[in-house]
Amino acid sequence: MESMFGYPDFNEAGEKVLTAADGLYRDMMMNISVFRFQKGEKRIFLKPSEEMALLLLRGKLLLSWDGQSRETNERNDPFEDGASCLHLPCGSPVEVRALADSEFLLQSTENSRKFEARFYGPEDIAVETFGKGLCADTAVREVTTIFDYDSAPYSNIVMGEIFNRQGSWSSYIPHSHEQPEVYYYRFDRPQGFGGCFIGENVFQIRDGSFCAIPGGLTHPQVAAPGYRMTYVWMIRHLDGNPWTSREQDPQHTWMTGKSF
Repeated sequence: MESMFGYPDFNEAGEKVLTAADGLYRDMMMNISVFRFQKGEKRIFLKPSEEMALLLLRGKLLLSWDGQSRETNERNDPFEDGASCLHLPCGSPVEVRALADSEFLLQSTENSRKFEARFYGPEDIAVETFGKGLCADTAVREVTTIFDYDSAPYSNIVMGEIFNRQGSWSSYIPHSHEQPEVYYYRFDRPQGFGGCFIGENVFQIRDGSFCAIPGGLTHPQVAAPGYRMTYVWMIRHLDGNPWTSREQDPQHTWMTGKSF
């Protein structure tokens, strides 16, 4: 892999490509794009050999699939408004219609298993607080896991969101896992910034940037004071080796047993 961080823009069609399974970030084994739709715009998405997870980032959508239709909640502030996500098996088309100017993320990967599509609304997505009491509460963050191996063992992917408080850390203490992971970042203000540490490399996080984390490398994150950061976290299970846990860096586990 030549790079672990990207700062892509939206193209004329309103698509921002993060990773492609046959491109530079092929080691991620996922196709991930962000789409920007104007109110009234619609499009059908179909992946004959890939499962899809469609996550609302901003706005409001009408999703239609398998004879069903659901309106997402309206989401203008991701720190206050809950997410909506539709998870579909391969060969299952979905029509997406924007009920307001909207952005959404589409994650897909190869998976021949058939399963029942599932819509997750804010009422289905639990928010957990991690890092309480660690290092004077400098790594407290809110985390959602929309689906993972425990709740969706038929899937080859994991999807969730992390809400990083201003001036605080997340993915901390540093940990790793064998499965590849992608983060897509946004801030509460467009000039917001932070830092992403992948192994021995450090990258500047900007609004709309992403990182591609190879398996086996630690990846703590930090947001600058004054700026709240949120990012979608997406993991690709390996064949015969699904993601189920994290391996904490033994250099730093000492801090979990001490008060600060």
